[in-house]
Amino acid sequence: MARTRAAVLARSASSAMGVSALTARAYPTAPSAPVACFGIPPVEQQLGGPDDAPRPGGKGAILVGAGIFLSRISGIGREAAVAAFIGGGRIGDAYRAALTIPRLLQNLLGEGVLSASFIPIYSQLAEQDRRKDAGRLAGAVFGLLAVVTGLVVLAGWMLAKPLVSVLLWRLSDDTADLTVELVRVMFAGVGFIVLAAWALGVLNAHRRFFLSYAAPVIWNAAQVAFMVGAWLVWHSVDPATRASDIARMAAWGVVLGGALQFLVQVPLVLRLVPSLRLSLNWRRPDVRIVLNRFGPALIGRGVVQVSAYVDLILAGLLAGGAIAALGFAQVVYFLPISLFAMSVAASDLPEMAREQGDPEALARRLQTGLDRIGFYVLYSAVAFITLGGLIVGALLERGQFNGDHTVQVWWILAAYSLGLVASASSRLLQNACFAAGDAKGPARVAAVRVVLAAAVGVVLMFSFDSYAVVNGSVERLGDFQVLSPLADAERADGAVRLGAVGLALGSTVAAWVEYGILRHRVRYLLRRRRALRGPAGRLAVAALSAAVLGGVLAWGLEPLPALFTAPLALSLTGVVYISLGQAAGVGAAREAAALIERVLGQAKSALAKTVRQKD
Repeated sequence: MARTRAAVLARSASSAMGVSALTARAYPTAPSAPVACFGIPPVEQQLGGPDDAPRPGGKGAILVGAGIFLSRISGIGREAAVAAFIGGGRIGDAYRAALTIPRLLQNLLGEGVLSASFIPIYSQLAEQDRRKDAGRLAGAVFGLLAVVTGLVVLAGWMLAKPLVSVLLWRLSDDTADLTVELVRVMFAGVGFIVLAAWALGVLNAHRRFFLSYAAPVIWNAAQVAFMVGAWLVWHSVDPATRASDIARMAAWGVVLGGALQFLVQVPLVLRLVPSLRLSLNWRRPDVRIVLNRFGPALIGRGVVQVSAYVDLILAGLLAGGAIAALGFAQVVYFLPISLFAMSVAASDLPEMAREQGDPEALARRLQTGLDRIGFYVLYSAVAFITLGGLIVGALLERGQFNGDHTVQVWWILAAYSLGLVASASSRLLQNACFAAGDAKGPARVAAVRVVLAAAVGVVLMFSFDSYAVVNGSVERLGDFQVLSPLADAERADGAVRLGAVGLALGSTVAAWVEYGILRHRVRYLLRRRRALRGPAGRLAVAALSAAVLGGVLAWGLEPLPALFTAPLALSLTGVVYISLGQAAGVGAAREAAALIERVLGQAKSALAKTVRQKD
């Protein structure tokens, strides 16, 4: 039975936002021609408003990438503030856990589920110039979403203590009490982020990419402002007490920032959807269609939330500081995935959906995306592994975050980076599976990945927890542990232990397994004899050369300030990598070289113009 374009988009959109890890067995069927869906006539152009012309995927990727870049850079700034003012110890654990637990709300009701259930139907109504119907649908979905979100926020506030007790039963009493307090506040902030996801969906349907992806800058800035303000008020207080108070203020920054992230998008939404009418009318036919799609999408997103909770539970069994260290490493690790994988995947979604009936065109687009993603992400992995100490030191090492924490986070980041290419490439391969009609396989493989990552992580993490960073060196403390956690006294001894490295290695193994399944699944769906390949083989010499140079620079520049050495080392290794990649005939390397030349040329012209004006 032929699937409609809207049905395919419904299943592919959540993947395109880069918010889940999906793949595997599927049921390949592609329509030979568009057909009507749920009484809405078929259209040739998806995900665009009635006043929007089709836009090439490359330009969309630039807008999405620019917004994500600003968001991620501001997120790095937020993490730098968290490291300096809260630190990577037990209070850092409480803050990180309190931010993770309410993500249940964001993962289950946020952009992934909305994109899969609401946006395809809204887009079709807008395309057919049924603006009143589109406005009523958007208003009804917002009204229902607001009610459900409010109820979940209330439940989260009431159930915060049992939630923390179940998920993190080995936390000390003081840490658990602080976590409960922070969870109750942060639930409200994450509730606003869910409403912001509704606005993001509407704006993306009208191809207004930048604002929605850059809006989290406000969320990050609010937290930084609250932390800085709290430090100015309590800078003379005992450091431990001050860190707890700053964490509480940062939680209120989550609330205000979430509200502002939503409100900043509202004016543009109202301008694009003048017929928006808020209601709770769930009986409308189009609303019922959205609700019917909501359930399957919710199940798929539930796998992601289970994964987050599994990581949190396992990290809670390790020595104090593991939860915070994982969080710091993940922020840096996800930066290249967000910039290069998510931007390409999100902007290519409409094009892939239109090309679902042309396997060759879809394969060409997919190969181009894999080459581009692989080029940048492979260098990122090399840099994180060889220069991670300099990078983490430059970004985070100040205040409550010392040199031992830098080494700890570097090790975790390096372990994650071994699977960075696989994780990033999978984002685009997921899109291809969905666009080709794969509806059920992704959620199944997501579950497999969660189980595999947890299994490998459990095997490794307690052994790594036997080792700690002491004055910059890794040493074994006490007996070597195998599949058994440290005693409570050892977990609370304040040592900067490396148990979280085991969890990161588990994630890496699972990422490669997922990538392998996806490659072969896409080959089957596109009816190709050979699976698509990334550029890693052609970039082997470039990557190895950059890695050797990076290791030498990391060793030679270690005595110097990281704020100076990290940019220098990244620049030098980047030039080597791009040059050798260009010599190997990699198209993305030529693009990067041309971009650098253009930027340098513009900078030179601007400088010359300034000099002439002074003369």
